[in-house]
Amino acid sequence: MAMNIATTLIVALATLFSGCGKEPASAPTPNEDKTTIELRQTNATDNTVEVAVTLKNADIAYCLLLDAESQTPQLTAMTKGTKLTETATLTFDSLEAGYTYKVYGIAGRNSVYTNVVGIEVKTSGEIDYNFPEAGVKAITTTASKTMLFKDIEASDTSTLPNDAVEISIDNSTRYQTMEGFGPAITGSSAYNLSKMKPADREKILKAAFHPTEGLGYNYIRVSIGCSDFSLSEFTWCDEEGLEFFGVHDEDKTYLFPILREILAINPDVKIIAAPWTAPLWMKIDRYSNEPYTKWAGGRLNPEYYDEYAQYLVMWVEEMEANGFKIEAITPQNEPLHDGNSASTYMSWEQQRNFIKNNLGPAFEAAELDTKIWIYDHNFDVTDFVKNIYADKEASKYVEGSAWHAYGGSSSALAQIYKADPTKSIYFTEQSIGTWCPNFGDNLLWHIREVCLGTINNYCRAVVLWNFMLDAERGPNRPGGCTTCYGFVDCDGSYAYNTLTYRSHWYAIGHMSKAVQRGAQRIKSSGAGVTLSAFENPDGTLSAVVLNDKESDQRVVVRSPKGDFVLTLAGRSVTSIVW
Repeated sequence: MAMNIATTLIVALATLFSGCGKEPASAPTPNEDKTTIELRQTNATDNTVEVAVTLKNADIAYCLLLDAESQTPQLTAMTKGTKLTETATLTFDSLEAGYTYKVYGIAGRNSVYTNVVGIEVKTSGEIDYNFPEAGVKAITTTASKTMLFKDIEASDTSTLPNDAVEISIDNSTRYQTMEGFGPAITGSSAYNLSKMKPADREKILKAAFHPTEGLGYNYIRVSIGCSDFSLSEFTWCDEEGLEFFGVHDEDKTYLFPILREILAINPDVKIIAAPWTAPLWMKIDRYSNEPYTKWAGGRLNPEYYDEYAQYLVMWVEEMEANGFKIEAITPQNEPLHDGNSASTYMSWEQQRNFIKNNLGPAFEAAELDTKIWIYDHNFDVTDFVKNIYADKEASKYVEGSAWHAYGGSSSALAQIYKADPTKSIYFTEQSIGTWCPNFGDNLLWHIREVCLGTINNYCRAVVLWNFMLDAERGPNRPGGCTTCYGFVDCDGSYAYNTLTYRSHWYAIGHMSKAVQRGAQRIKSSGAGVTLSAFENPDGTLSAVVLNDKESDQRVVVRSPKGDFVLTLAGRSVTSIVW
């Protein structure tokens, strides 16, 4: 019977409220004979809300929470009446702080449901992105969302538990210098941000980029021309001839204002860039010398290598003329993937020749200090980078390599470091999406494989994909990714201010809050956990620690700056500064 009632309820709500965000039907005017149900929020904490339920003339009633992430009705609580006025308090927990949810109630008599109501409820306040001011500072996020950037307290070793795991930190052994962490500000991200009210946009950008009041993101990636997350396909020179070069309207309208707002919040943000496609008039068929007029695929015509090098010089110069210093570019995003909505195939030989004979000399002649990084693709192909490094004439123009995680393992980066320890390593893209909808699994994988995995293999910066997409995972381009999520997803059907914070927000935040630009990675070890440790420019030590186990782990951290004890929640990431 209970199963039938629950099923009836879900079917009833699905019929009444098909499509999330719609207002529930109005309750009938109550009288002495009719069934009524009233809902009101009575209390809230960071991750919990309480709802008071009042019933009249009901023998059964159910309440459902509309979940913030999946946006599907979930039966989470029930109260039964006795045909008299009854009240009950329902508690919904494991919610996201600062997020508005919907609660629906349905009541009836004799299994006939006559009354449906709905209210919005909100968890309390904002997440505090600041560490405590003194002593050992630690914040934790759990896969279950029971803790989201929550402070945890350290104790001294006088309370050392018998089962404590030892973490050892040694700042006498040093590795690479860290440069930063952040998101991609795609055309779609800029568009969605531009649709927000200025106060709402400032709030989310400060939470992300402010160095003290927010998470301190300090690296962003943009596309040179369009990507698969743009409003249309374009470059900055779509008519043949560089005399037609100019800032495209989409970038002028959406990207530039957002970049200016970000830099006003944090002037130390570094910008890196990559093209998805060369101008069509510069492309030929991948397998022949025939002209190629499609955005997806084709290759750069060797006859236009000089023009394309000048195009990239002009792009960097124009960006800098508009106030956007460009830290580095790659010659081609994902050069071995020519099936994206906008893309250009570029083999390692082609990229080597282009850099050696055209791009490197053009940057040198223009006296640009923008770095050239090569590859910008997956872990599973390492020869692309090794072969270019082996060519001394090409390699002299290359500062480092850029990597994605859609194939292979971050352990491959150890090979790249060994091939040329003088070159830098950067991680520049990884998305989440409908293929991996679980928040907790995404969080732990990205911390283990992308953040800590790349850094422990000499990576200097980690940048993940879209900062903000809408509820339809866009705007996006046909042929590109239509199933991707952003760091933050907004409800584009309203005021773009109903936000869902996904795992990328927390993964990058845990890195950026603990690891300052200029920090050096130092030696660290710990049984049963995965971690990286750092010495920051201000003299503090920091560590980001992953506990993959289901159970809590008590750890003792031993370091040159003192020892302390922490309890790491099961399936969690913890950032520590001391």
